[in-house]
Amino acid sequence: MEPESIWRRLLNGWMAITARFGFVQTLVILAFFYATLIGPTSLMLAVTRRDLLNKRHLGAKETAWQEADSAKPDFERAKRMS
Repeated sequence: MEPESIWRRLLNGWMAITARFGFVQTLVILAFFYATLIGPTSLMLAVTRRDLLNKRHLGAKETAWQEADSAKPDFERAKRMS
């Protein structure tokens, strides 16, 4: 066998192994973040009945449009933003 084909076979085998480990590692990381951040936060919001998206009263209104709270445009503010 040629040395190049041996290295190619070893590389292909290694890539197959790391692909499986990467999949498992991704699942573990996502499960960890869900269990430590997203889950408790959503549980706390459900217990305190917080409605961060204001969806609770959408059926009673004609529209879901909300005016934005923004400052009036002026020249000094525009210069700071650029």
